[in-house]
Amino acid sequence: MIGHKLSSVDRLFSGPPEGRSPPSIGGVFPSTSESAPRAVATAAVDDEDELEEVEVVPVRPSLSIAIAGFAALLGIGLVFGAQTAGPGSARIPYAIVIFGVQLLFVLAWTMAVRLPALPAVAGVCVAAALLADLAAVLPQRATVLPLFYVAVGGFAVGVLSQLIRGVDRARAKDSLGSTLLIVLGVVSFASLIVLGREPLGTQTIFVCLTATGVSLIVARLTDAVLAWPRLAPQVPRGAAGVVFGAMAGTLTAAVIGSYVVGFTPTSAAIAGLVAASLGALADLAVGYSEAGRQMAGEPPTMWIARHMQGPLGGFALAAPAAYAMCVLFLT
Repeated sequence: MIGHKLSSVDRLFSGPPEGRSPPSIGGVFPSTSESAPRAVATAAVDDEDELEEVEVVPVRPSLSIAIAGFAALLGIGLVFGAQTAGPGSARIPYAIVIFGVQLLFVLAWTMAVRLPALPAVAGVCVAAALLADLAAVLPQRATVLPLFYVAVGGFAVGVLSQLIRGVDRARAKDSLGSTLLIVLGVVSFASLIVLGREPLGTQTIFVCLTATGVSLIVARLTDAVLAWPRLAPQVPRGAAGVVFGAMAGTLTAAVIGSYVVGFTPTSAAIAGLVAASLGALADLAVGYSEAGRQMAGEPPTMWIARHMQGPLGGFALAAPAAYAMCVLFLT
């Protein structure tokens, strides 16, 4: 019995049979020195693929200058149109100017965003613009409450128009935010007509919209010269332009405030800072949204419409901000 057990132990600790090599640990578990180069090479290839996927959009100076010129023309029309407005039927010429800007807004934003049921939504926005202008001109007492009702009704009708056809219905849920943004932007321009009927309204339009226009112009011209530091590879804008534009708009408003009745340099600088900053940020947000649509693979839209979006969006946001500053801060 003892001999049998000893022979079993000898066979257990004895080497492998002849002609068969013992298994190596490396055959089962690869060594770190062998697997590390492969892992590093794989990671390097993945990094190269990621770098190749990020496309840096070049900054076109001529395009930035053209957008700055459009912002200048838009600001001149809105500011000087307000100076010609008067009581009663004398508000109609400025309302016509506002309606023309609203038509440009509808054209640019609907063509760039590409909403479902595009013709129907564009028609609803044009009707909302006309109703908003009438609601700003006709009432005896100046108030923005009718504009709110027009915006709610326009949004509701715009959404319903996207639910008629099945093809449009599938995309209607995803376009709710864009529809609301376009309707609010169209109606917001009519707040300038209401603002012109306030005691300090015309002066506020002069200060705030001039600051907004200067902000947009300086930001775009700075991008044409020095678009640095780049905010995103896909957005051809620089942080320096946004900051310099807001500063230049604030300074311009302060200078105007020292000459305009009802304002001081301090109050004008505060109002100009709000309007200029909001206008510059809205212009910048348009660039990000356009980059997002391109990265999502959506086909590019009308060239001129895409580049009109920024200045139009900046003034659309500055208009209700100017009204709020006049009613809540200046009076």
